[in-house]
Amino acid sequence: MEDGAMTGVGSEQRVVPESELKKAQERIRRLERLLGMKTEEVEVLKEAVRIGREKKLISRSPLRGVEDFE
Repeated sequence: MEDGAMTGVGSEQRVVPESELKKAQERIRRLERLLGMKTEEVEVLKEAVRIGREKKLISRSPLRGVEDFE
């Protein structure tokens, strides 16, 4: 353990506790999973809008203020 402390001091970088690192990594995994779910949700909704327009269930005119729906 002393070797690790000396390595951290020698590298002139901030040393963080392992528990803090694990907590940050878990948060990153959770956020990446949520991002993936939201990305999939957006794709499904875009497809629903496309199908709806084809069936004339909604206006064919572009939605105002919404990008990528023309």
